[in-house]
Amino acid sequence: MTTSTEAETDPAYAAIEDLGAAPLWRYYGNLFPAEPRSAAVPYVWRYHALRPHLLHFAETLSLEEAERRVLMLINPGMSDPPATVNSLYAGIQVILPGETAQAHRHAANAFRFVIEGDGAYTTVDGERLHMRPGDLLLTPGWHWHDHYHEGDGPMIWLDALDYPLVNALEAGFFELFECRSQRPVVPDNISSRQFVHGHLVPAWDIARSEVSPIGNYPWAQTERAFDAIAEDAEGSQVDGIVLEYTNPWTGGPVMPTMSCRVQRLPPGFRGAAFRRTASSVLHVVRGSGTILIDDERYDWHDRDVIAVPGWAICELRNPSATEDAILFSFSNEPVLRALGLYREELTERQG
Repeated sequence: MTTSTEAETDPAYAAIEDLGAAPLWRYYGNLFPAEPRSAAVPYVWRYHALRPHLLHFAETLSLEEAERRVLMLINPGMSDPPATVNSLYAGIQVILPGETAQAHRHAANAFRFVIEGDGAYTTVDGERLHMRPGDLLLTPGWHWHDHYHEGDGPMIWLDALDYPLVNALEAGFFELFECRSQRPVVPDNISSRQFVHGHLVPAWDIARSEVSPIGNYPWAQTERAFDAIAEDAEGSQVDGIVLEYTNPWTGGPVMPTMSCRVQRLPPGFRGAAFRRTASSVLHVVRGSGTILIDDERYDWHDRDVIAVPGWAICELRNPSATEDAILFSFSNEPVLRALGLYREELTERQG
């Protein structure tokens, strides 16, 4: 029998390496871990600390110097290539009055959640979608899109894309439009107005897909949904009163690679501890609170962004005695469900 010392000096190891092979027994523990180990780490990006720098670059850099004034939210554990959590990216983008953004399209799915400002719109495949705070605007993969700001003051939103996944699959494409901006070819916000009526959807539209046909999910509709539920819903012991933005054709997530949700944590909410294989990014719409991730406590406030790695033990809390906390989130749950890899469980309450 060969000893471990002899194995280290066995010339056969070098020989098989030269032949493009490797011994499984040296890698087995890394290839099949007992449970998921995320490269991402928990992290909180402070919006009110980042905002002045975002505005500084908007004022000092021209569109020629920086076509997209975006601060990428890069997880300390996922800096090369840059990502916010596993398979997902988030950034904070600003556009100033009178500015446009070059029309383009890419294979990656994207959306924007409006943080502040008024008077801007995104044009997606010829449909102008007007932005207001709290609106969720979709830019599905390979759809032409550009932006224009005709209002006053800065317009700021949260960008989200699945390009880390698309690039890892080596399926990324990118193309610039023939003109800087698209001409509208359908009435403004028509997709939102056609599908705003809940279960009554246009029967003449047969181009059904795994991507939602709705361009903009207005915050006004989200607020009405929360108001209609009021205090009657028991909600989730983990997430509080949580609602999912859905594709009206399938009832599933808005995109095949990303799900989007919004949740209300009532005053005094103390969620059960849980973990999920899905990685997620949370954005604080309003309020303040705490999230426990594994052994650490993180406080969050208005408009902060939080990275929650997959399979981390989490617990949400709203310590206010009088005010709700509202969180928007997106995750890669649809990908894991499609591959049969999604798992979630309640765990022991932390601290």
